[in-house]
Amino acid sequence: MNQFLNSNCNSNRPTPKPWPLKKPSHRSPLLSLSLLTLLFSLLFFLSYYSLTPNYHISPSTKTPNSQCPISQLAQKFLWYAPHSGFSNQLSEFKNAILMAAILNRTLIVPPVLDHHAVALGSCPKFRVSDPNKIRVDVWNHAVELLRTGRYVSMADIIDISSLVSSSVIQTIDFRVFASLWCGVKDFDCFNESNEQSSLFDSLKKCGSLLSGPNGNVDKCVHAVGEDCRTTVWTYQIGEKDGVLDSFQPDEQLKRKKKISYVTRRRDVYQTLGPSSAAESATLLAFGSLFTSPYRGSELYIDIHEAPRDQRIQSLIKKIEFLHFVPEILSAGKEFADKNINAHFLCAQLRLLDGQFKNHWKATFLSLKQKVESLGQSPLPIHIFVMTDLPEGNWTGSYLGDLARDSHHFKLHSLREEDELVIKTSKKVVAARHSLRFAFVPESMGGLKKRCPSERLPDVLLFIEEAVCSCASLGFVGTVGSTIAESVELMRKFGTCASQSLTAL
Repeated sequence: MNQFLNSNCNSNRPTPKPWPLKKPSHRSPLLSLSLLTLLFSLLFFLSYYSLTPNYHISPSTKTPNSQCPISQLAQKFLWYAPHSGFSNQLSEFKNAILMAAILNRTLIVPPVLDHHAVALGSCPKFRVSDPNKIRVDVWNHAVELLRTGRYVSMADIIDISSLVSSSVIQTIDFRVFASLWCGVKDFDCFNESNEQSSLFDSLKKCGSLLSGPNGNVDKCVHAVGEDCRTTVWTYQIGEKDGVLDSFQPDEQLKRKKKISYVTRRRDVYQTLGPSSAAESATLLAFGSLFTSPYRGSELYIDIHEAPRDQRIQSLIKKIEFLHFVPEILSAGKEFADKNINAHFLCAQLRLLDGQFKNHWKATFLSLKQKVESLGQSPLPIHIFVMTDLPEGNWTGSYLGDLARDSHHFKLHSLREEDELVIKTSKKVVAARHSLRFAFVPESMGGLKKRCPSERLPDVLLFIEEAVCSCASLGFVGTVGSTIAESVELMRKFGTCASQSLTAL
């Protein structure tokens, strides 16, 4: 957790003189000890209250509901801490939608975080950030995005309008929630001026309550302490609540890392729903909601069906695939139709990040095999390339070979400075989907205004994925890349209207 105030207790007092010799005192030693104890207690009390940040809520675990910043609202809210790259953030967003629906809470929609600005760690190795820490890290990063004018909501990129309009879930934009939580007005338009530096400091301080450093705040905040090291969340699967999960740390890992975790399967509705200790809290704060299949189980959330709850069963099917907002999908189709204007292959090549930088040979081999399978053609084969390798570094690679052979291949790509990307970014900002479909109190209508200091969001990756969903000659993705998985899902659900290329 961030330390919000650092103070030096050193003073400029002069060096005390040696005590003069005195005759033995006839006062009781117990009386002297009591006075000394009282003095130290008084000094500790004063220093504690001078160094403790002035939050909106007392750190007491028995805080009356009337002191909760959002107690005036009828809703109960759910907050979580996304992390890592966009694909992981989207996966967690789906899980958050599911959890909010099960627990009947309004979901606080987070911003899209910078790539790897917040890290979780490794669930299989039982080495992850504590829920308290990751919650405050996400809050602080969200405030930083606001401060620098780079804020864009997840619901500005991913279309959840059908879920909200059908009342499957209710959402509130993080900016709206933070305004209510921190008591800030005109929250939408910030800048980096010195006058507002104290405001951002205050926002970070009030957000620290979500991390749960002082425990849960009665009827206001319940900070979920369970994470993937201890818990696999389930829902209505008929097994006894609290049974051991099939995946446990092995004895070698326990000895090597000196850990003693036991992972249990817990029904989320029984643990955090009605009649639970968490149910009365206005805000339920999770840490990470990332999960993934692992060794016959799930790392954190094992909810794939709910046959006894048709509402949740229907939602599970709906969130299997959430497509981009119309502005992004339209941009992808426009590039495919107008710029490429031919049947084409898409190649997603992740080469510089993490483990992928060590697998160039295998990545390029997959592309080469796909290209060769297309056979010879009197016309050049069109290939749309989305890669993190700058074009200036293609020389000496298979990409460089393709680019040189202009007689047989024509390569296409998008850049941040391209007119289509900039135009789409402006459209996304103007649409403001997150505020249009979410709960916004009437008193906060000012949030819907456009701020001159706001920077355009980076939408290049999303447009590239939309283009790849239209690739009529197929798709080659990097093995293990979540971006490739996202494109495959888009193609499976037919995101791109195939009719747009049939007449070419």
